[in-house]
Amino acid sequence: MALSNMQVYDTEIYTTTIELLGQKLEAFNAASGGAIVLNTNAWQGNYTKNAFFQTLAGAQRRVDRDTANAPQAGTALAQGEFGGVKVAGGFGPVTFEPSQMSWLLRSPAEAIMVISEGFADALLADQLNTAVGAAVAAVENISALVNDVSATAGMSQVALNKGHYKFGDMSGMLVCDIMHSSGSESLTTKALENGERLFVSSNVTVVSILGKIMVVSDIPALYVAGTPNKTKVLSITAGGVIVDNASDIITNMETSNGNTRIETTWQADYSFGLQLKGYKWDETNGGSSPNDAALFTGTNWDKAVSSNKHTLGTLTVADADK
Repeated sequence: MALSNMQVYDTEIYTTTIELLGQKLEAFNAASGGAIVLNTNAWQGNYTKNAFFQTLAGAQRRVDRDTANAPQAGTALAQGEFGGVKVAGGFGPVTFEPSQMSWLLRSPAEAIMVISEGFADALLADQLNTAVGAAVAAVENISALVNDVSATAGMSQVALNKGHYKFGDMSGMLVCDIMHSSGSESLTTKALENGERLFVSSNVTVVSILGKIMVVSDIPALYVAGTPNKTKVLSITAGGVIVDNASDIITNMETSNGNTRIETTWQADYSFGLQLKGYKWDETNGGSSPNDAALFTGTNWDKAVSSNKHTLGTLTVADADK
């Protein structure tokens, strides 16, 4: 491994990472039914905003034909605004010695693939953990969207169904349940044994049970230790959570002297955008380049629509030990 080739290897790691990430994003999006959309669409600045027209349901009224014609107050055609926020992260530095490869007569391509695979998996995990954590916080902040049976019961299909029906007659729009493995053991076991396995990446599994997609992953936001220990299932509509700008990655490889052997380090900075259907990031309270504490604070995600049924989904909470 010639030291002059270090920059070439940096470029190859970056290129391989982008290719692997793109493949994983495409596979996950298809497997999850599009509930969580991971893409590489880029946008500038700290925030993204999308305007929409508010519902005109209030303009409908009953008319009395037997009374005198009278003035009627109008309904304003108004716009609302969805808004997302950009999240920043880093990976590394990863340290290795160039002489390791030449000493073992191993191909540099092996190191490139190991680093690329590790970074792509870590980035995907960060996107999922962050997106689901923010979504759980936003939904949990609206009590009418939460079915909490943790005081008396464990996770069950009955509890999930009641959670789904927090959307009322629009519960059919919920296409995916995201749950922690600490949910009811019988429910999880049944899912993994009888379901069709759709996607596996690191510690994320997607299965289909009778056409219902269930994502099983130990995402921290889906489990809360305490008395009782609580497990959570986030039920999401198609396009309920969008993670974009995933290709915003800057990498650098450096080789340095000063120790008994030459060392090389590789490091990456990255960012991604996060948008939640029906919610707007509170720029005043949440701020720019937020940390996890801010992202996982429900009051930093303001509901931007009048109807709860037009938000990203519902939440079911149960006793993890029952």
